[in-house]
Amino acid sequence: MSSSVTTVHSDSRPGAFAISSQPATALHRATPATLAALLEQLPPAQARWARAAGFDAQPGRILLLPGMQGEGQGECTALAGVLVGVDPDQPLWQLAGLPAALPAGTYTLADADEAQRPHLLLGWALGALPSTRQARQSDAATASSLAQLVASPDEQAAVAPMAAAIGEVRRLVNLPANQLGPEQLAQAVADLAARHGARYRQWVGDELPAAGFALVHAVGRAASQAAQAPRVAELTWGDAALPHVVLIGKGVCFDSGGLDLKPAAGMRWMKKDMGGAAHALALADLLMQAGLPIHLKLLVPAVENAVGAGALRPGDIIEAGDGLRVEIENTDAEGRLLLADALHHAIRSAPTPPALLIDLATLTGAARTALGPDLPALFSNHDGWADALLAQGRAQADPLWRLPLWAPYRRMLRSDQADLLNAASTPQGGAITAALFLESFVPPELPWLHLDLFAWNLEERPGRPRGGEAQGLRALYALLSQRFASARSAFA
Repeated sequence: MSSSVTTVHSDSRPGAFAISSQPATALHRATPATLAALLEQLPPAQARWARAAGFDAQPGRILLLPGMQGEGQGECTALAGVLVGVDPDQPLWQLAGLPAALPAGTYTLADADEAQRPHLLLGWALGALPSTRQARQSDAATASSLAQLVASPDEQAAVAPMAAAIGEVRRLVNLPANQLGPEQLAQAVADLAARHGARYRQWVGDELPAAGFALVHAVGRAASQAAQAPRVAELTWGDAALPHVVLIGKGVCFDSGGLDLKPAAGMRWMKKDMGGAAHALALADLLMQAGLPIHLKLLVPAVENAVGAGALRPGDIIEAGDGLRVEIENTDAEGRLLLADALHHAIRSAPTPPALLIDLATLTGAARTALGPDLPALFSNHDGWADALLAQGRAQADPLWRLPLWAPYRRMLRSDQADLLNAASTPQGGAITAALFLESFVPPELPWLHLDLFAWNLEERPGRPRGGEAQGLRALYALLSQRFASARSAFA
């Protein structure tokens, strides 16, 4: 097992920030509406330069301001400042394109917007994270070409864990399935447990049914190599007397669709179907780094949904860990089977009823059709927790959108032969019916949050390279930090 698969870095990126008492180049943020007022505050020669260059402060536009030797002479000297066009509604990404775009040097924010400053610093740090291509280069080679932003030690310490967590989600999701299979993903959980002094155990292959993971076993048993054998990895951390928080991440390391085989275009990026597990790992790491007073359980069911002699078949009926009999309508609806077993195990094995259950999964294309790639779907059986998470999503510039657990659609999951189907036989409301399937395994008195996310950037944007992406991570971390800071839940 290569350590490069599982290492979670403690710093956002070498050279992203600087602590400096020396003069630094000022970054001036502007919008089309505020540009005129800003130009009035600049030295006249710099204002003339900006007007002559046609700078319009559209988001993403950058203009370097030269120093002028002698007010009327117009002779350019060193870089004196930078004008940056920004979107006022997107504080997280206003500076994200600058670390790689600006000349190497030290920069400082000209305005002291204390409310937005944490977002701005995090966006800068994310812009300094290496892309997949840059990650193949040495840190020294890539860091030397980056601009640095002045930030206090406290600010850097506050930003670095989250930037590193987001970088780790991206890195894990980007790894190809031949480098991150079920064995390696479970090892990532084991390594995380070792770093934080947590307890670790796993169930592998034919151990799974007797341990209550028959659905996990059925999904993953067709994998032909031992390293791809299905498994469930479990991390447990913290005092059992503290509020019990459960994180479950879908770990389908590659999803062919099984016998209901995906078309080539739909299968191309299915290495990312373990995105929920990557999020759960990163969130658990953040919570343990922060020493949050909780009893944490992280569960990662890890499989490859392969095609082989032992593959799950449409029409198969399997008894889940809680005794519900599930008829397989579609073998490509495999992620919910993993989550169902994990939910039941987490509830059954908890020392006390969980204060909160969270599952994260790249679960349905229907959620993407409804909300697009950037907006994860949130389902919950508890309005208080759902509203609080949505509020944190807005506060952290990490939005989610709540979809309903519309009970009448349960009729779409009715089976003539078993307790329920694993998928509706019609394509309508696919994200809702998937969530309703999972809700069948959650007692109504236990608060539960289900995030159906994409974990992927389809296009290159400042601070957001094409490929794996963290979604909902900042909102969840802020919510848990706030609600469990005093070791009790506001919604208990």
